[in-house]
Amino acid sequence: MRAEAAPSTRALRGWQRRALVRYLAAKPRDFLMVATPGAGKTTFALRIVAELLADRTVERITIVVPTEHLKVQWASAAASHGIALDPRFSNSDSQTSSEYHGVVVTYAQVASHPSRHRVRTEAAKTLVIFDEIHHGGDAKSWGDGIREAFDDATRRLALTGTPFRSDDSPIPFVNYEPDGAGHLRSVADDSYGYTDALADGVVRPVVFMAYSGEARWRDSAGEEHAARLGEPLTAEHTARAWRTALDPTGEWMPAVIAAADTRLRQLREGGMADAGGMIIATDQKAARAYAVLLKRHTGEEPTVVLSDDPSASDKIAQFSAATSRWLVAVRMVSEGVDVPRLAVGVYATSASTPLFFAQAIGRFVRSRRPGETASIFLPSVPSLLGLASELEQQRNHVLGKPHRESERDEFAEAERRRDEPSEMENKFESLGADAELDQVIFDGASFGTATPAGSEEEADYLGIPGLLDANQMRDLLRQRQEEQLDRRSKVAAAGGSPAPVTTHGQLRALRHELNALVSAAHHRLGKPHGWIHNELRRRCGGPPVAAATSDQLRARIVAIRQLNRES
Repeated sequence: MRAEAAPSTRALRGWQRRALVRYLAAKPRDFLMVATPGAGKTTFALRIVAELLADRTVERITIVVPTEHLKVQWASAAASHGIALDPRFSNSDSQTSSEYHGVVVTYAQVASHPSRHRVRTEAAKTLVIFDEIHHGGDAKSWGDGIREAFDDATRRLALTGTPFRSDDSPIPFVNYEPDGAGHLRSVADDSYGYTDALADGVVRPVVFMAYSGEARWRDSAGEEHAARLGEPLTAEHTARAWRTALDPTGEWMPAVIAAADTRLRQLREGGMADAGGMIIATDQKAARAYAVLLKRHTGEEPTVVLSDDPSASDKIAQFSAATSRWLVAVRMVSEGVDVPRLAVGVYATSASTPLFFAQAIGRFVRSRRPGETASIFLPSVPSLLGLASELEQQRNHVLGKPHRESERDEFAEAERRRDEPSEMENKFESLGADAELDQVIFDGASFGTATPAGSEEEADYLGIPGLLDANQMRDLLRQRQEEQLDRRSKVAAAGGSPAPVTTHGQLRALRHELNALVSAAHHRLGKPHGWIHNELRRRCGGPPVAAATSDQLRARIVAIRQLNRES
């Protein structure tokens, strides 16, 4: 069966047309396409399928994906392009109808019987597409399996939105080159990052609502502890305060869910009538508990998607096509799953690797019309604040280099102890945590200052219009911050005494001063805000603004004044 004639490139986005021309001109056997989540990698890949089938470069297609649900999603997308793919192909029965152009399989499926897939590949000229190719390094058997199965493929196209990993497992069929620092770095044949996609209107601006609050818990020795999310803590205290905040029986999660639902209502009333929200939970027990909280708050039963539920794929498809408000999932909706109407997220999981975070946030960025925005609610902990501030940064996979600083290693170990509790750790008792909006992060900058959940100041940020471009969002956040600070100054003046100097107060003032200087530098230099913040970090070191200490912020203020003088 032949595919339909390849359609006109006018149906493609600009980046897709450019990459397609490059691919067809080079005619490479291997090609790595790195494009930010939500940019349209599937459409690009299916266009290449149509081209190669039409000119008979290949006769058969094999698409390899991370999950079972994505098999169905790929087959449905291909059908809309006149390409028939079999998502039910199994290792036990390797026969498929001649009406299909090819099959969709999982990495695990290939790894369990690579020789069977090798025979199919050798039997006809085959194009193999690896969706989220970084999964090829998830386990030695997966990498070895796809090498054995597809080493003789006529063409191989690798796709990913996140070509980096947190280990030294090489990604099969990816080219690595020396980076000048003694390491090997993955090299993409073409790339399309979040910054470019945002400028083109392909993805939504993402606003992060970081919530802090004082968490209280009792340890196995009966000693009570209290710590505030968002302030410098030991790795162990950060992990336990984080765990306490995410406890569905406490006060923090209900308050954050209420705030997220308020934001969702604002989006639905302001032009995104079918906007949906998703809570990403750590485990199935928490997911079910969060669903109860949502039902209690909204009066509407949310869709709950669990990995061991045989109807999970059907539930995702039904939610995507419906107009209901909330979805709760553990991990299976975090990568590759396409639900374009998702616009509000609650990051209620302990996962903190750059790879997982980027893939999770990628579920919310797909833009359907100009001006759509996404809002993500998350705990105010250093690792997440750093990742939120670095959303626009493009990363490659580096072999032979640690991907975490020593403090992150320490935090990871604390998380491991939490996720694999000993008998003593099982006696950990959460005593509750209050919630307050700590800061709003956008384009690498931090806005606002701590305000209690349910306050008028929180409502000002939750009520930001849902249809704004990146510049309008930045200007409005700056305006909200000015109004917030002005109100507080007037209250302090009316009281006849200055507001107490607190850690939050100092950080707020320094962030405000730095952001004002960055804004001035933006207009003077013509450089994006994110570029200026990254340049300051290069000169001064330290984490992103959201996680920086007072001394680090002061150093950057000195540095940006120097930068302004240099210009």
